[in-house]
Amino acid sequence: MYIYDKFDHAITQERVNEFSQQVARRLVGELSEEQFRPLRLMNGLYLQLHAYMLRVAIPYGTLSSKQMHKLADIAKKYDRDYGHFTTRQNIQYNWIKLEQVPEILAELASVEMHANQTSGNCIRNVTADQFAGVAGDEVEDPRIISEVIRQWSTFHPEFSFLPRKFKIAVTGAVKDRAAIQYHDIGIQIVKNDAGEIGYAVYVGGGMGRTPVVAPLINPFVRREDLLSYLETCLRVYNLHGRRDNIYKARIKILVRDLGPDEYRRQVDEMWPMTKAAGVDVPAGEVARIEAFFAPPAYEKVSEPVAAYADAKAKNPAFARWIQTNLHPHKVPGYGAVTISLKPIGGIPGDASSAQMHAIADLADKYSLGELRVTHVQNLVLPNVKQADLFAVYQELVKIGFADANIGLASDIIACPGLDYCALANARSIPVAQDLSKRFGSLDRQHEIGPLQIKISGCINACGHHHAGHIGILGVDKAGQELYQITLGGAGDEKASIGQLMGPGFTGEDIGGAVEKVVNTYLGLRQSPTETFIEAYRRVGPAPFKESLYGRR
Repeated sequence: MYIYDKFDHAITQERVNEFSQQVARRLVGELSEEQFRPLRLMNGLYLQLHAYMLRVAIPYGTLSSKQMHKLADIAKKYDRDYGHFTTRQNIQYNWIKLEQVPEILAELASVEMHANQTSGNCIRNVTADQFAGVAGDEVEDPRIISEVIRQWSTFHPEFSFLPRKFKIAVTGAVKDRAAIQYHDIGIQIVKNDAGEIGYAVYVGGGMGRTPVVAPLINPFVRREDLLSYLETCLRVYNLHGRRDNIYKARIKILVRDLGPDEYRRQVDEMWPMTKAAGVDVPAGEVARIEAFFAPPAYEKVSEPVAAYADAKAKNPAFARWIQTNLHPHKVPGYGAVTISLKPIGGIPGDASSAQMHAIADLADKYSLGELRVTHVQNLVLPNVKQADLFAVYQELVKIGFADANIGLASDIIACPGLDYCALANARSIPVAQDLSKRFGSLDRQHEIGPLQIKISGCINACGHHHAGHIGILGVDKAGQELYQITLGGAGDEKASIGQLMGPGFTGEDIGGAVEKVVNTYLGLRQSPTETFIEAYRRVGPAPFKESLYGRR
């Protein structure tokens, strides 16, 4: 993991001190809410329906056990004993008192964490593949360049007040586990024909009111040129981006309006000037950062562990959990374990302080002290020995996080919705809980197969509904909460935007409507191995619309 240097420590502490004074001025009335708003947003503090919400950055989703313990302590001391893990690999606290925020930021700084640039019109937390560094299919560990980008973008003077928020994601493999084509800039680490490592750069993706799959702008940017290329992409955006209309201010609108070819031309024209300014990082600095991500001290495992095979044979629930929650590891004898934060009937992404402490202890005991946060609101123990898998499973059973549902119907993404968010039109959490219960049977979930259900409480799409195989969008129609269904979305390397099926359903009816969609799929698939997304792409929306609305 990356360890702060003296500059990181100084920057973080200075920000804590500065914001502490700003909070004090707000509390005594020297700053109005209007004056305070941009200051708090720079520090990840939102004013929600009922209280302040603090969003804490977890760069590229990597956490140490010490940091997880601290997050648990903060949940216990300052919130209502839980935290909410988000689709940007962050954690949010939903019940924060303003006067305590400086204390929280100071506690975060003590474990090299912060809330900088988790809100506002700036470059947000850089996200990456949750299996970075341990996946056997990656070209290179994406956390290295993600950390370079984090350092480059933190408090960047030109990009601290962009036309709108800006999100970057990195994947190190052909299999996209970071949804890069739905980001303002998506980066895929690639090799050219000469075997050199470089970066394919996608620009102009996003969800929200105008969902767009990003076009490929440059198929190969050399390692030593990446920062100057990214900076040029942002400069073109900063130059032309709309500031008069919040709905047209994202870079996806600029790339769409200019066209990818013209945007590419302007970037290429400006790029030499950016390179000449010395933006790119010296090779020695990249090597310094890379050293922090060197492989840990793995034990050599020469042959399969008999006890592991025996546990699978004797415990069907454990065997099923292995089937869905274990990801292959590049080191023989190890696996990456995904911990489902989606217990049946639970709130997706929530974990209590006791659960967080327990997971941190598991990381210390079984995963070399390291954890990951996924962009589908789960957690990962990236370095578990095969011999320890059954013990890890048993401990997860004790804390209620042993559901064998990763990638299945109850592994649902949901934003906080109208239960918390001032922007939401409808509640997301009750819909997720209802669907989780409807599809709670693991036998049924395995019969259905891979299925991504994603729920947003408003058009801002924090629940990524556009990228759901089944997407659900909460809308307000004459004061009534309704839920629209989209089908066929995907956030992987074959990214696609879900198609709207028709009018919305009430909260009472949306669960039954989703069941109709699933039953329609089961009736038309060509074999048990044809997945929902494969079947939908084969037959299109017509049979699903008919099942939902009848013939028209």
